[in-house]
Amino acid sequence: MTSDLRHATGSLPTSRRTVVMGVLNVTPDSFSDGGLAIASDGSSERAVGLGLALATAGADCVDVGGESTRPGSDPVHVDVELARVIPVVASLAGEGVIVSVDTRHAAVARAALDAGASIVNDVGALAPDEGMLDAVAAAGAAYVIMHLRGEPRTMQDDPRFDDVVAEVEAELLAARDAAVAGGVEADRIALDPGIGFGKTLAHNLALLAAVPRLAGHGAPLLVGASRKAFLGRITGVATPAERLAGSLASAVLAARDGARILRVHDVAATVEALAVQAAIDGGVIDAAATDEEGRT
Repeated sequence: MTSDLRHATGSLPTSRRTVVMGVLNVTPDSFSDGGLAIASDGSSERAVGLGLALATAGADCVDVGGESTRPGSDPVHVDVELARVIPVVASLAGEGVIVSVDTRHAAVARAALDAGASIVNDVGALAPDEGMLDAVAAAGAAYVIMHLRGEPRTMQDDPRFDDVVAEVEAELLAARDAAVAGGVEADRIALDPGIGFGKTLAHNLALLAAVPRLAGHGAPLLVGASRKAFLGRITGVATPAERLAGSLASAVLAARDGARILRVHDVAATVEALAVQAAIDGGVIDAAATDEEGRT
């Protein structure tokens, strides 16, 4: 049974429902929303406003990232990443938003946690940066372990697995055990199979079909399929921001199969879709409304 995900300032109710993590990229080159949150004068007000809007739309937490990890992206210097994310993290946390920092770098994680972040979402968690586990453990933060072999710049060059589900599962569980050995408490860990990260279309589909299996290890399972390229290949929608239908389909199916955190760009639409799914699965019926609409 999945427990609530404890973090530095409380917990996410992952034992009771699927929670929504809103994406806030403070980058010029993210695959879907690069540049959207960056003001021309370098100030953080635009990004903070977008983060608050995600929370108002129903995001349970906001994931702030300052380094693009899209396929082919180049690394960002830690100082640049810090300048992008720390003012945003501090402002959002000051407004009571539960903030996750999306980073591979221990220095950024530590500074973000000091600024009020509650969760570290680590794309490099299979081989964490030196000091990352110490920083997470010391802050009592939640730790999202995402599956990625290699690095974003080259991850899509030739991804290969003999059995993608078994290998991703084993590598995530090994990383979880290493995190626990490094001082991170087990009920502060979530697992993410890394949809779109060093995976082919077939790999992504196999992992999504295996959500019930991957969600069966106690730790909340995070699925981040929102707007990704494999959805465009399936639907023929080339523009990432226009992949809402595919994103919602993958989100609702993942939630029904046991995913307890969805990392999404389109928060309001996802929250509405999850409400419908929950009503159907819970048998919630407004007989009067159904009767009236049936006669229209």
